Formats: sequence, C-alpha cells, structure tokens
Amino acid sequence: MTASDFFNQLSTQLSTKLPFVAYRKPNSLEIKALLQKDANLHYAKDFEESGFVFSPFDSISKTILFPLNQCHSISLVENIENIDNGNITVDNIEINAKQNHIALVQNAIYEIESGSFKKVVLSRVQIQNFDNEIIVLFKKLLANYKTAMVYCWYHPKVGLWLGATPETLLQVEGNRFKTMSLAGTQSYTNTTEVVWKPKELEEQQLVTDFIVNSLNSSVSSLKVGQTETVKAGKLLHLKTKISAVLKPENGLLSVINILHPTPAVCGLPKEAAKDFILKNEGYNREFYTGFFGEINVKQTKSRNTNRRNVENNAYASVKSVSHLFVNLRCLQIKDNQAYIYVGGGITKDSVPEQEWEETVAKTKTVKNLL
Repeated sequence: MTASDFFNQLSTQLSTKLPFVAYRKPNSLEIKALLQKDANLHYAKDFEESGFVFSPFDSISKTILFPLNQCHSISLVENIENIDNGNITVDNIEINAKQNHIALVQNAIYEIESGSFKKVVLSRVQIQNFDNEIIVLFKKLLANYKTAMVYCWYHPKVGLWLGATPETLLQVEGNRFKTMSLAGTQSYTNTTEVVWKPKELEEQQLVTDFIVNSLNSSVSSLKVGQTETVKAGKLLHLKTKISAVLKPENGLLSVINILHPTPAVCGLPKEAAKDFILKNEGYNREFYTGFFGEINVKQTKSRNTNRRNVENNAYASVKSVSHLFVNLRCLQIKDNQAYIYVGGGITKDSVPEQEWEETVAKTKTVKNLL
C-alpha cells in the first residue's frame, strides 16, 4: 500500500464519519490503522477482547473498544518527512488561567502539608483556534515524534484525539510484563547530561515505589532497572523500566486496575489524589491521562530467522500481545478548536510559579510543532 492510499483511506473514514484509529509505536516505521465498518459504539467488558481500546482518566467511565473483528486493518511502512503547511493560531495566555493554576497548586501543597496525600498531578486545558487538515496534523506528529507512540483516534459519537505520548502503561507478551515509571520534567537544551532537583528525584521515586509495591502480589521475577534521563520532544524526563512475569491467575484487567491511573498522572495515595483532582481541577479530563492501545492481538514470531515463510515454520510461536500507553502530550479537536492538555506533579517541595512554567513548556511541545 502506498502512503497516498493509506492516508486517503483515513480521510475517507473521517469524511464519512466512521470510527478509526491510526498509530505508530515508538521507534518504528510501521503505521497501522483500524477502520471500523460501522459507527456503533463498542465497549471493553473484561479486557479479554481483541482490538484497540481508548479509556478515560476516570475509571468509572467505560473503555471504548474498536473490536478487531469489526474493523478493516491496513498498514504502511514509511518514514514520514516533515510537512510545512497548516497551523494553529497561537492565542495569548489568559492571565486568569495562570492565576487559577497557581491557586490550585497552592491549595494542593496545603493539602499535602496537612497529610491528605503525598503527591497529586494537576492539569489544565488550553484552547487554541484550529485551522488545519486533520491528516496533515497527524503526519506532522509522525514526522516529529519518532520515539513516541503517535496516534489519531476518531469516533463520531465521542470525538477526535491526537497525540504523541512518551509513556507506556504496560506491555504484555505471553506472560511477560513490562511497564515504566516516568516523572520529572525539564526543558531539553541539546544534552541529556543534566542535574535533577531533589523534588523531581523524589517524585520519580514515589512513582517507582508505588508501581513495585502494587505489583508485588500479582507478579513474579520482578526487576527494576536503573533510572535514566530520556528525551521526549523538547522535554526531558526521568524513566525507570520495570519488568516481571504475570502469575497465571491474574489477567490483563487486574493489572490495569492496579496501575491506572498511575502516580505519574494522578498522585499518591491514588484514591485521595484522584478525589482532589475531580473536585478541584474544574474541568473534565475525559481521555487525557487515560490509556489506549492494542489488547490481545495475536503476534507470530519465528525462532528461525533464516526461514522467510513464518507460516510454514515449525519453530514459529504465536503469542497474545497487549501494548497500552498513557494518553499524554495529546489534544482534542472540536468545533474548529484545539484543546491542549498539560499537567505536572505536585509535591511538598513544589513552587507554584515554577509548576505553571512547566505546563507552559509542555504546551509549547504541541504548539511549536503546529
């Protein structure tokens, strides 16, 4: 399939108001798409289904499923080059937005000092005028974020979302499980050899400890990697890889319930932080800081690399693979406007003005591109 045919099919799906998702995993050249055959809404019930899920931040809401057996699958292997057309009109930041976010952070710090929780992740949404072709916007994300999970997701009954997220929620291949803790943010200035402040180091350790402690009873052979500095667009983060083997009695849904929402997008303790977010942020995150990706997709791997025909290879193995990502660095398009979602982790050492500046830096990741 040519690139022109691939993107034309996405455009047709969008113009005829039929659901689809197109995506490219980190460090890959393969762009995949699932084109749903009708406009029905399907939901994941027990995560034993096969397809692509799109789940909101608040787990009380339902997870949307594009069932594999209800979709037409297409793919393309292509290195998408930068496209220099289309734009978002950058509006001036409202003074009220800054004042409101600083007041929210100050309130959170007070609650932390009072012992309500140790950390909370606070976010805001910035609305910009949008004047661009959706598929052009998707191509620009593909061209500029090679190491991220880049996606374009649409359902006429739900909405249109795009993003380039650096964070994996979980990856399961057979019974082998991988996840990561990702926290701390600073601007990228042409080097990853940087010094991290105690606030960011503490925040990262809180996330790592939560994941490890929460998973201990559900997995075996748990391993925690070294914390490293990673680049995501024009930003740097701290990342720690975590791997394990799932116990037979624990399915995909049980692990998702343990991890989502992670302290990197919610806080600690989880329920107290989430309650503060829902009561005080002042808007509905919807699918921002939710998760999305493939579940229970059959993948054939050959153990004999000299054989070209995997189907006839007696050494080939078929595994069920699930790969879910946290919905960060994303935007929603509706009514000719782009809703850009950004946030940051708040601890007892947070400085409200600096937390505001961090959200500004994150909005630039999207706005500078567009």
